[in-house]
Amino acid sequence: MSGETQKSAERAVNSRGGSVAIAVGANDEVRNELFSAAVTALGDVAYRWNIQDDLIHWADGVSMLLGVESAECVGTDRSFGSRVVCQKGASRYEAVMRSRETDGGAGVPYDLEYQVKDDFGGLRWVEDRGRWFANADGTPGFAVGVLRSIEARRSRDDRLVRLSTYDELTGLLNRVRLKESVEDVLKQVQRGRNSAAFLLLAIDNLTLINDSYGFDVADEVIVGVGQRLRGLARRVDAVGRYSGNKFGLVLRNCSKERLISVTERLLASVRDQVIETSRGPVATTISAGCISLPAHAQTVEQALGRAEEALTVAKQMHRDSYVIYTPSREREKTRQHNINVTDELVSALNDKRICLAYQPVVSSVTGEVMMHECLIRLEQPDGSIAAAGNFVPIAEKLGLIGLLDFRAMELTMETLRAYPDVKLSLNVSGRTTSDRMWLDTLVAQLRADRSLASRLVVEITETVALQEIEGSAEFVRILRELGCQVAIDDFGAGYTSFRNLKTIEVDLVKIDGSFVQDLVSNQDNQFFVRTLVELAHNFNLPIIAEWVGNAEEVAMLRDFGVQYLQGFFLGEPVLELPRDRHFVALTGTRY
Repeated sequence: MSGETQKSAERAVNSRGGSVAIAVGANDEVRNELFSAAVTALGDVAYRWNIQDDLIHWADGVSMLLGVESAECVGTDRSFGSRVVCQKGASRYEAVMRSRETDGGAGVPYDLEYQVKDDFGGLRWVEDRGRWFANADGTPGFAVGVLRSIEARRSRDDRLVRLSTYDELTGLLNRVRLKESVEDVLKQVQRGRNSAAFLLLAIDNLTLINDSYGFDVADEVIVGVGQRLRGLARRVDAVGRYSGNKFGLVLRNCSKERLISVTERLLASVRDQVIETSRGPVATTISAGCISLPAHAQTVEQALGRAEEALTVAKQMHRDSYVIYTPSREREKTRQHNINVTDELVSALNDKRICLAYQPVVSSVTGEVMMHECLIRLEQPDGSIAAAGNFVPIAEKLGLIGLLDFRAMELTMETLRAYPDVKLSLNVSGRTTSDRMWLDTLVAQLRADRSLASRLVVEITETVALQEIEGSAEFVRILRELGCQVAIDDFGAGYTSFRNLKTIEVDLVKIDGSFVQDLVSNQDNQFFVRTLVELAHNFNLPIIAEWVGNAEEVAMLRDFGVQYLQGFFLGEPVLELPRDRHFVALTGTRY
């Protein structure tokens, strides 16, 4: 090495971001001590490796950093290298001796991460950053650098990698990695002749376990079921947690015949042996939706969606069941129809083509119009009007009903402002009764104009009211305090009891139309309607009968004590409220 090169090497210092050369000149002793003290204070250890004699000179602290008895234990690169655990090309020796770079005088940098075996049987992650300097012939002469412990960073990185790969509760693959496994196996089977399968499995009674034992035990059951599934899967298969109580299993090289036997074995493994928990043994079962790949799915979305469909069918059958997806032209036609309706709904909402039709509710004695029920309608691009039955069930199924209810509420409030002498009733879905934003918006509008509340009736179905009776009671209380009336719609469809009517405290009841149909000729319906009327009268609740279809039904309902009537016989829904019609003939004159 030339004298100038030697001096450059001896002066080369790179702080925490690089390497530190141990100064060797006599005039640099003080500087060397300062460097050594600074590096040691940071928890790092500087070194100089003389390549020709293979000696490593360590600064203080190497024993603590590497967990070795003394610096002599790693005094040569050979002894140090025997403790290094690294990937090929990641050792210091390979980085220096097999480098293709040339030292131009400032040295050639290297930056490595590897593990070192300590004297206690453990492995310690270190970062090794330095520079090697060439001899006169250009070959590596010596290297200077710094070792730094990166245990904390590696642990943190490993945890982040694990969290991004595995479910924290079960230790199985998370949903993202599970989907990637489905994608990988799809690509493989699409290129070759082998087949595969995807299973979506759900714990059947997890809600009951939550209620009976608590969430901690339910989590233990989830973990236990996951372990059963993992124990039965092969190493080439992928098992992951799909969602709360659902697991996904990717089976490679799996024919349809094997799929059946594997699924039955998985269900039996959970059914036939209890899950041990901190609260004792818990029995559970699972259901499964299965799909063969690539026969019945060409994309990940298709595989997951169709497995979900099969699982839904399995859960509708009974617990501990499975269904293997099979193509259905009728199902595909229905799905496409749902997609088309969804697109049309979203477009209609954006274009403000959702509108209301108004149907009168009249006195059974005088024919006086008591109020109008607001019925949601969809104006199609060609100007035709679609009734609620054509799109509301799909909106409820696909989660769009809240948007429709919000728009219906806006239109109802606009109509109340435009017609100061009109009273309206507004239907809300079960989902909307628990939608705080919908309720808060309505409350804000009613508080801004108190005259509107007394002319508004909000209808909730009886089945919804009974499913969430405490929440329904609060919903009713808030509206009634503002001055609104609340009606139970479809009265009689939800096994009404005195207790339920007392708890909910509504103002009106509407008898379910299915009991009014064929009332004159159907004695069972007559008995049921009389019973409902008597029940409502016990609470001094006015009654509305809907679906009234003829004059005979009008007379019979009036005799039973029904105060108000609604139906096509008395008035069909219209898009514009008549400003001068306050009475309806009870003999069948159209509204």
